[in-house]
Amino acid sequence: MKASLWLLGTVFLLSSAHTLGLRRCLIAMDMRHVGESFQQIKGAIQAQDTFQNVTILSASGTLHSIKPLDVCCVTKNLLAFYMNRVFKDHQELNPQILRKISSIANSFLYMQKVLQQCQEQRLCHCGEEAANATRIVHDNYNQLEVRSAALKSLGELDVFLAWIDRNHQGTPAS
Repeated sequence: MKASLWLLGTVFLLSSAHTLGLRRCLIAMDMRHVGESFQQIKGAIQAQDTFQNVTILSASGTLHSIKPLDVCCVTKNLLAFYMNRVFKDHQELNPQILRKISSIANSFLYMQKVLQQCQEQRLCHCGEEAANATRIVHDNYNQLEVRSAALKSLGELDVFLAWIDRNHQGTPAS
């Protein structure tokens, strides 16, 4: 009996330590600045979107089904998606909008660095579900012409920002 209680206690302790280890990978950043930057350009971006019935991030499915263990990896992958594809593919002529996008990209760059450190410390698990979620986003993006896909993804940035805020709220990153 004592051995089974000891074993149960050890399992609980190890799972708690594992959960705390994951929490260290969460981003400690005030997302209000990023959200405010997006809100200031959201109307202009979404007004240019001609594919109102199409989604890239698929808010109802892809992001909501991510398990806590895969949050770090999906966040890292989607930050890379926005940095390497969306921000690069979007061609903006309005200097005010371009400044806001640049500010958001700089925030994403900071978040990428934080999550890269976690991955180097093997605290950022990348399982099959994380890979599948990222693949779905890329597949959705690839179904549209590049400029339209970039515009659509920028217009859906609030979905990603809300997801980051829900999954990384107020917890230290290191």
